[in-house]
Amino acid sequence: MNNARRKAIKQTIDRFDSIRKKLDELVAEVESVKSDVEDIQWEEEEYRDNMPENLQGSERYDKADNACTNLSDAVDALDDMIGALDFDFGDVTTSLEEAME
Repeated sequence: MNNARRKAIKQTIDRFDSIRKKLDELVAEVESVKSDVEDIQWEEEEYRDNMPENLQGSERYDKADNACTNLSDAVDALDDMIGALDFDFGDVTTSLEEAME
């Protein structure tokens, strides 16, 4: 391999590392949002679960219950998003580094 191609691979690895760092920051931000939604969900569940018996089955209770379901769905979607952003960068970097040898 000539020096020009080695240099090009090195630049590609550097760009790839930059993408990895940005993706790590994005995952951390999504995890923070998920944590916020989980806190809100917990509070809404506490509100719903501590409603007096005479309000259970009421429209107010149903709205709180629906909010809990929707918040749970949002947490699940955020979990899926975090999982989808979990890439193994090692294989690509290793292959590029070995190509330079």
